[in-house]
Amino acid sequence: MNFCWLLSAVFIVSLFLTYVLRRYALANSLIDIPNLRSSHTLPTPRGGGVAIVVSFLLALPVLYYLDLIDLSVFAGLLGAGALVAALGFADDHGHIAARWRLLGHFVAAGWALFWLGGGPQISFFGVLLNLNWFATILFAVFLVWMLNLYNFMDGIDGLASVEAISVCLSGCLVYWLSGHQELSWVVWVLASSVAGFLCWNFPPARIFMGDAGSGFLGLTVGLLAIIAATKVPELLWCWLILLGVFIVDATWTLMRRLLRGEKIYEAHRSHAYQYASRQYGNHKTVVYAVLAINLLWLAPLAVAVGTGLIPGVAALIIAYTPLLLIAYKYQAGMLEPAK
Repeated sequence: MNFCWLLSAVFIVSLFLTYVLRRYALANSLIDIPNLRSSHTLPTPRGGGVAIVVSFLLALPVLYYLDLIDLSVFAGLLGAGALVAALGFADDHGHIAARWRLLGHFVAAGWALFWLGGGPQISFFGVLLNLNWFATILFAVFLVWMLNLYNFMDGIDGLASVEAISVCLSGCLVYWLSGHQELSWVVWVLASSVAGFLCWNFPPARIFMGDAGSGFLGLTVGLLAIIAATKVPELLWCWLILLGVFIVDATWTLMRRLLRGEKIYEAHRSHAYQYASRQYGNHKTVVYAVLAINLLWLAPLAVAVGTGLIPGVAALIIAYTPLLLIAYKYQAGMLEPAK
């Protein structure tokens, strides 16, 4: 099968499934009703992220059959992704206690890391750190945090989708310029699956992603970073740089809320991107700004790391410094003034 045909098929399946899921959500009253903690103003169907999950997971056996991914990547992505998506789907339709969701997230992370051979080595200014079992724990926490931060950052129309697509395409550029094109096939497929959904999710969104989609995306992108690091440790820094907007906003906001003693699993709208969307009065401005940051600031730095021009840790500090200033400017984690 020609790879372009596979990407086209994944896109079409995702596009059509999103349409079907929207009809299903409308027929079964799976509607996100705006409230005081919402960033949208109109009732909108939710759960469309299942289209991303299904189209991506269906493509994995094809990638494996074509020898574009090995068994460990196939089994790790398929098992962990399916479990997280199932938990998110169940939570979208009812409610699962936070502790059980968290347990399921760690089980999914453990499954994936088992197949990938544990946590990879970490490159620190050219020195390879082999942390053995501690690396597995560290990367399990990383995966669970990626899963949940992506859920936190999926709060305005199109943002989570545009982040995933731009990060994946930038990652493929890094692979191409650094001579590791063999790592890019599964990344292209993920971008294609999200692109089909984005046609329905771009502002103003006609359907939301839901926990099944956002959690799946966070876990999968985190796994792509680990898969890359397993092959070339320095590439981990490239992914951390590319994901900088989401990592900085979510982590800064979480830390501020923890310091205030808030329940971090409760809904809120105190992320920098949420304050920015209210300030500018629309979601498109923020989405385009994030896209510009990803492509014009973070992608070149990731390429510099991937091609050996800048050490990963140094580039990460350079990349995150203005992002931290932006988070401060837009009051990430601050309590919203009472009205």
